[in-house]
Amino acid sequence: MPLKAQIVASLAEVPAAEWDALDASAHPFLRHAFLEALESTGCVGGETGWRPCHLAVRDDAGSLLAAVPQYLKAHSWGEFIFDWSWAQGYARAGLEYYPKLLAAIPFTPVSGPRLLVRPLAATAALRESMAELLQEAARACGASGAHVNFTTPEDQSALERAGFMRRHDCRFLWRNRGYRDFEDFLERFRSDKRKKVRRERRRVAESGISFRTLRGESIDADLWHVIFGFSQRTFLRHGNAHYLSADLLAVVARRIPGAVMVKLAERRGVPTAAAIFFEGSGWLYGRYWGCGRAEDSLHFEACYYQGIEYCIERGLQVFDPGTQGEHKIARGFEPTRTCSAHWLADPGFAAAVGRYLDRERMAIDEYLEAASAHLPFQRAEQTGA
Repeated sequence: MPLKAQIVASLAEVPAAEWDALDASAHPFLRHAFLEALESTGCVGGETGWRPCHLAVRDDAGSLLAAVPQYLKAHSWGEFIFDWSWAQGYARAGLEYYPKLLAAIPFTPVSGPRLLVRPLAATAALRESMAELLQEAARACGASGAHVNFTTPEDQSALERAGFMRRHDCRFLWRNRGYRDFEDFLERFRSDKRKKVRRERRRVAESGISFRTLRGESIDADLWHVIFGFSQRTFLRHGNAHYLSADLLAVVARRIPGAVMVKLAERRGVPTAAAIFFEGSGWLYGRYWGCGRAEDSLHFEACYYQGIEYCIERGLQVFDPGTQGEHKIARGFEPTRTCSAHWLADPGFAAAVGRYLDRERMAIDEYLEAASAHLPFQRAEQTGA
């Protein structure tokens, strides 16, 4: 089938119904409303170092067959697949690593489709064509390479057939194994680990903190600024500026009802902390959290235990609480391999990075095995996990 590829500088140029008719509609972060809101609220574009240049593939009749959310990057911030050492290697050799092309969801390290295709299309062939188009786009704009983060197995296979290199990383995911309630989940723990979780939860309750579950679309602008303010202060305490804005969260919650959920911690009716989640396709995603002041075990309760209870109550199957953090293992989050794909235009650097990735994959696989041995479940449960 003849294909017509184009680079789209703004997602507003693509009708939302066309974009969401691709295999992205089940993933809240891939919805047109989320990606376009990043642009319209200024989180990407302008001077942010994230220049939208989405790939759109149409048939002869002009119908959208496939697409890739893609950005021309002037840095490596907000990606969560770290390639700073590659950029430093380029600099030492007198070469420019930036700009680079990145197919990813800005500031959102969750796995999902990146080579979006229309259902019932010739998906395998389309994905392979799109992988080659990503390389062509990188050459055309003078980028050092093309990168696709947090891929699905289908996308990863197509990208590797086109010459992309595989990279492994580790995430920690909670999986719902048919638990009746939170106590049923805890009963699968070893005794010492179970007591620790109960003690953490008890400390929060005894401090006078209770939680309300709020749907994003029901939160007014004033409360959004309170909730976002907690998260923003957490970023600042770590010396970083927040990637997103309260306006973005309000816009997305309004445009995609049911996609955004907040656990608001209160003491005597006064907000003291908040955790922001996204929901879609049977998954819960923990995104941001913050508090007015540090309180014993509040982070674990707001970000993990409240999310686990929510998943059990609603029958959600997987809870992705966010990046990094070995402390998640003791709380029942299982180490899980993730993949990304990388293509570099310079053959010498591609060969060097390829050798590095061979060693890194071995190290990640060893880490996954070692981390799994520290899960808190009783022996029979641990074998099942």
